[in-house]
Amino acid sequence: MKIVSLLPSATEIVAALGMADHLVARSHECDWPSRVEPLPVLTAPKMNPQANATTIDRDVRALVQDGLSVYQLDAEAIQRLAPDFVITQSQCELCAVSLKEVAQALRDWTSPQAAPELVSLEPMCLADIAKDITLVAQSLGVEAAGAALNAQLADGFSNLRAQTAALPSRRVFFMEWTAPLMGAGNWMPETIAAAGGEVVLGQEGAHSPVVSWAEVAEADPQVILVGPCGFSIERARQEMAALVDLPAYQNLRAVRSGDVYLVNGNHFFNRPGPRLLQSAQIVAEILHPQVFAPSNHGSGWVRYA
Repeated sequence: MKIVSLLPSATEIVAALGMADHLVARSHECDWPSRVEPLPVLTAPKMNPQANATTIDRDVRALVQDGLSVYQLDAEAIQRLAPDFVITQSQCELCAVSLKEVAQALRDWTSPQAAPELVSLEPMCLADIAKDITLVAQSLGVEAAGAALNAQLADGFSNLRAQTAALPSRRVFFMEWTAPLMGAGNWMPETIAAAGGEVVLGQEGAHSPVVSWAEVAEADPQVILVGPCGFSIERARQEMAALVDLPAYQNLRAVRSGDVYLVNGNHFFNRPGPRLLQSAQIVAEILHPQVFAPSNHGSGWVRYA
C-alpha cells in the first residue's frame, strides 16, 4: 500500500494509526513525525511563507481573489509514485492544496481505473476530527487502530475535563492571526474549554473570525494565547513586535497582568489531529500552573515578555 498525504494533520493521523511506513510522499508542511521528512515533497506555497503576517495575508487574498490556488501541486510526481491513496482536505483552501485541484490532478490520469482513492477530510470541531480518523482508518483497512486512537483521545479529553471541572474558568483570547487580528474558531473553543478556559471571540464549528482591538477590549480576556496558524513560537514572537506598542494592546487586562503566552501554532492547535490533546494539555499548564506541571514549556508554550 502506498499513501500520499497532502496535509500535516493527515500525516499525523496516518502515523498514529501505525501506517507511517506506507507513506511515499508528503506536503511541504508535513514534518511530524520526523521520520516523514525525507519523503518527496509534492506541494509548494505560491507566496513567501517566511514573510510577515500582513504580507502573507495580502498575497493569499490576492491569489484567492483571482481564483487561484494558494499552493502548487506536483501532479506528475503523484502519477510517477502511483499511490493507492491520496489524503487531502476541503476545510480550508488556505491550509493545504484545495480538494478541487487534487481531484483535477487525479482526473487527468490516463487510466481512471488506476487512479488512487481520494480521501478528503473536513474537520470543523472535535467530533469531526474523530470522524476523519475513522474515515482514514476505514480507507486504509485499519478500523481497529482507528477505534483505539479515537478511544485514547476521548479518554484523554475526558480526563482533562475532569481535572479542570472544579478549577476557576479563565477567559481566553486565542490569537489565530495577527494582521488582520483573528480569534479562534473550529475545534479551538472545545480544546481550550477542556483545559478550563472559555474562548472569547471565537465559535465552535465556525471559521476563525476577524476581530478588532475594540472587540478584544470589550471581551476583556484574562489570558491571551498567541498562536498564529503555522507559526512556531519564535515566528509568533517576531509578529508580536508590531503589536506591543499599540495602546489598544497595552491597555488590555491580560497584558497588564503579564498573562500573554506564545504557543506553538505550527505543531499544535492548528493541526486537527491526534496532537490536539497535547494542545489542550498545553493550555491547562498555562491556565492552571498550580495543578499542572509545565511539561510542555519551551516546546509548546512560553510566557511572552
